[in-house]
Amino acid sequence: MDADLPVENGKAKKLRVGILGATDTVGQRFIRMLERHPQFEVTALAACDGSQGEIYKNACVWRLSGEMPEEVKSLFVEPPRPPLDCDFVFSSLPAVVAQEAEEMFARAGYPVISNSSAHRLEPDVPLLIPEVNHQHLQLLESQICQRRYRNDAFIVANPSCSVIVRALALAPLHERFGVASVVVTTMQALSGVGYPGMSSLDAIDNLVPFIDGEEQKIERETVKILGSVENHSVHSAQILLSAQCNRVNITDGHLLAVRVSLLRQAGVAEVGELLATFSSLPQELRLYSAPKRPIIVRNEIDRPQPRLDRDASGGMAISVGRIARDRVLDIRFLVLGHNTIRGRAGAAILSAEMLIANGYL
Repeated sequence: MDADLPVENGKAKKLRVGILGATDTVGQRFIRMLERHPQFEVTALAACDGSQGEIYKNACVWRLSGEMPEEVKSLFVEPPRPPLDCDFVFSSLPAVVAQEAEEMFARAGYPVISNSSAHRLEPDVPLLIPEVNHQHLQLLESQICQRRYRNDAFIVANPSCSVIVRALALAPLHERFGVASVVVTTMQALSGVGYPGMSSLDAIDNLVPFIDGEEQKIERETVKILGSVENHSVHSAQILLSAQCNRVNITDGHLLAVRVSLLRQAGVAEVGELLATFSSLPQELRLYSAPKRPIIVRNEIDRPQPRLDRDASGGMAISVGRIARDRVLDIRFLVLGHNTIRGRAGAAILSAEMLIANGYL
């Protein structure tokens, strides 16, 4: 496939984007981040919340800072099913809706880049973090060769937002030293629930030590992401994982306390240097949404903090701090990422840019 965008009147023609789940906060993140994107333009919006048939400015209460972009105000909100006036779709639908809707779009010939958990663990669906496992895009050849969907369409999935944050930090360690086991405790922001989220009486002055399904997602998705592709399937990484997940009274930003056992010994300074200098193919290709430094290492004793560090590189970089020798395992650290940008909309947009670079869009 041609990796270049089509040309019209001497200029690269933007790909037309449809957003499924356009009225929720992640859908709004997509719209905000795509407002001036050089490769994409939003031409179709869909939702499953009863807003269908309304123009977007009437159907959606804008929850982000700044004004709703003019380009989408007059677009009609449509049902989340084909046809839509677009070349491919980003999906932030709830999993119970996404399972069927995303399959419908792919069968109709629309490539799908999904934030939903519906297809993440399917054998031939890349669970993609472009800096970590861009090699997994070869799984798409299985979807295409089997003519699973029309017109060489496919489904690519984003991992869970907390998994993206943690896997970005683990990937360089696993490649250099080998990771044997990981224990993680998450402190996840309220925006991870979606709007309106939890009751204020549950959130204020409180921490909720349970997020339905999240611990299983962390344990299952991480080993797929860090695994290797052989014979058109993923061989999961042989890493033992243990996760405990908590919802905390923070608007945005997931903070994770991570302890790691390594197969080869590494010093604290060596780990810090490795993470701080990490870059990968998105940086080499200079993709539009790729942060120059995907991992920012903070040396202050009290960083990273959600309010201070979640917006690093426009929310597309993660921040690591408190790197230290662990007395039980080997290394421990804190890692923070913006859950609705790097963990959701921004992750999907970066994946789309990687798909273009590899000739799939």
